[in-house]
Amino acid sequence: MRVRYASSSLRQRKGAFAGTFAALLCAAALVCACGMLMDTGLRSTAKPQRYAGAPVIVAGDPASHFLKDLDKDKRKTKPNTSRRWIPAALADVVRDVPGVERVVVERAAPVVLPDGERVDGYGWESAALLLDPSESDAAPAARDEVVTDRAPVGERVRLVTSAGAATYAVVGSAPGLYFAETEAERLADAAGRSGQVSAIAVWPESAASAVEKAVRRSESTSGSSRPTTVGPYEPVESAVVATGDERGAVEFPTAASARAKLVSMGGALGGTSLIVAILAVAGTLALAVRQRERELAVLRAVGATPRQLRRLVGRETLLVATAAAVPGALLGLLLGRFLYGRFVALGAVPETVPLVVGPFPVLAAVAATVSAAWVAAWFSSRRISGLRPVAALGEASDEKRSRGRLRAIVGLVFAAGGVVLALVLTKVSTDAAAGPLAPLTALMGAAAVTLLAPLIARVGLALMTLPMRPLRGSVGLAGMNLRAASGRTAGILGPLTLMGALAGTLLFAQTTLQGAAEQEVREGTVADRVIGPAVPDDAARALRETPGVAAVTEVLRTRVRAVNTPYTVQGVTTDGLSDTLDLTVTAGSLDDLVEDTVAASEGTGLAVGDDLSVAMADGYPVTLKVVALYERGLGFGELTMAHALVAQHVDDPLGVALVSAPGVPDTQLQQAVAPYGLTLGAAVDTPDTTNDSTVNYIALAAIVGFAAISLVNSVAMTVTGRSRDLELLRLAGGTRRQVLRTLRWETLAAVMLAIVLAFAIAATTVTAYAAGMTGTPTPYVPPALAVAVAGSIAVLALIATSLPARALLRPPPGR
Repeated sequence: MRVRYASSSLRQRKGAFAGTFAALLCAAALVCACGMLMDTGLRSTAKPQRYAGAPVIVAGDPASHFLKDLDKDKRKTKPNTSRRWIPAALADVVRDVPGVERVVVERAAPVVLPDGERVDGYGWESAALLLDPSESDAAPAARDEVVTDRAPVGERVRLVTSAGAATYAVVGSAPGLYFAETEAERLADAAGRSGQVSAIAVWPESAASAVEKAVRRSESTSGSSRPTTVGPYEPVESAVVATGDERGAVEFPTAASARAKLVSMGGALGGTSLIVAILAVAGTLALAVRQRERELAVLRAVGATPRQLRRLVGRETLLVATAAAVPGALLGLLLGRFLYGRFVALGAVPETVPLVVGPFPVLAAVAATVSAAWVAAWFSSRRISGLRPVAALGEASDEKRSRGRLRAIVGLVFAAGGVVLALVLTKVSTDAAAGPLAPLTALMGAAAVTLLAPLIARVGLALMTLPMRPLRGSVGLAGMNLRAASGRTAGILGPLTLMGALAGTLLFAQTTLQGAAEQEVREGTVADRVIGPAVPDDAARALRETPGVAAVTEVLRTRVRAVNTPYTVQGVTTDGLSDTLDLTVTAGSLDDLVEDTVAASEGTGLAVGDDLSVAMADGYPVTLKVVALYERGLGFGELTMAHALVAQHVDDPLGVALVSAPGVPDTQLQQAVAPYGLTLGAAVDTPDTTNDSTVNYIALAAIVGFAAISLVNSVAMTVTGRSRDLELLRLAGGTRRQVLRTLRWETLAAVMLAIVLAFAIAATTVTAYAAGMTGTPTPYVPPALAVAVAGSIAVLALIATSLPARALLRPPPGR
């Protein structure tokens, strides 16, 4: 019966709950999409492609292993970002295993195609993984022959490899790029992989167990394998024997790190989405309850208890939430697929990590949305249910009534919490920690504004409407309405501030970080020219031999991982380094940078003389001594290592070259590198900023979009609830245009107050973020972007005001 009454009440007030329904629908969609990202990161499995043709693959361990506590034997495993190579002699060991019928060795070499695309080239022997080599039209026999589907047979293509640039004749067509086996071995040697292979394919699958035992026995007796456990602990095997879907993990070592990124991103976005959902739904519910306060007051006056009123509002909200959560979660499946597709297109997630579509995100979205709605309903119904029966009717009609001490106290607590988080943010120097903390700080500020909105609106509008008092017409009337009904404006102040604070914080935190990194690169790159994009050793040698060239610094970017944190790294050649790079060294000297030492940025917390144990990109463990500290870690990486060390442990050792050649004409330098397909003026990338920033923009745009929908809902509901006021204005002689103009002026005044509050919250948050991440409390805020944020809020609010107002004013007054 009680549910039936709540359902009947909803049917009579569809308009009042339409905004709540829309907010809950969007909340469910966003939470479901974030859940899909997390589910994909947790359950997705990279399917083998090249390695699908072999039942057993022997390859390097795709993960790094850390022993966090020697006494308790606590271990931690993290995925590598590059493939780990294994000794070529291991192939002979595998061939001698009883039951093994066939063994194919794979050697991979980085290649730059004529169009600039970077791919892997392989020895012809490994073509057997995808096709039967005997069925091909031709096989590459000479060193200058290739088989590929990237160019027509008979053409000659110029390829850049670690061994330099060379022209190859296309003698056959097959998926991929294949060299003669001797040429593939030469190219692998040039890439620093002498005596190593990227994988060994084994037939049949029944021999897998015997192969694994032989590999372990070989590693323990020969001592040729390298430990993958970081630190002076017991080594574990460096080679793995993979079958089934495990082959995908060794074929695509970046898939595991992409999965981890999806889990962390989905969790952070999902948590932020839930907080935004509670704030947004609480705002729309508060407006819905406010518009029916007279009805609730009558129920209270005729004997309804506070508990009954809370239950009534709660049941209505739960019915709306259930009706909105299910279709919203289904829409979330489409949104999750869209976000996944954009991440794949940007290269942040490889296609080899397939999207997982299961029931868990849908169920989680429905449960989270309904729970958030219940919490919001509880808060929204607290005030009216606490009124005394005698005072209920009078209280409902008094526009300037007190909003309660509890709400003010909670609002002040949120404001204090935001200040504390901002102070913490000034001490955080890693993006992994500062990234989630910044939007949380902004949300605390927005929540404080939402709770303190009645007081803020009363004081703020009193000041803002001072210039409007002497004016006549729509402007003066709007000013009087705002002063007389500040509580009505307070209802939309929260959503307006929420969108502005979130958008400003998320956008300007990214521009601040990226702007600081780019500035450090500009100021720290003292070389005359940058040459790239893929400079082999031969090209660097040719540049050094060019008359007038003072120094050439080869630069490689990668990532390494210590037990508790990852680091961005640049590998540099050290001869003449001071002529090309200025890292602003504050302690120690870069002259001591060799293969067993490292320089660190000040934000890492390391000191000169410390020992740092890390796993390189391929999982190879090294312990390096810190010999220098420098300031410009955002632009040049948190660690600086010797180029030779980094090049040995990345898939592609071809980076850019910084050239100091004062007085040498560009034509002379271009002539030296022209045979390698290189150009002057290549960009010096900042560590992991371009794709990650774009991914963050896309993901966080969904949250800002949700806040925008909440804004539109709240403004539209406020206008719809004023139907009686608008009709009185028309009966008093006001035209439709005059009434619309008055409403727009009221909305603009509320928007201006909200923008001031939102930008104050965003400025505080981003300033604290800049202090922690860049070392200086100076955020970078592009003026055009700030105007775009403010303009978007104003446009959305005006549209949300005009459309329902036009619909209400369409019938003649009195009908």
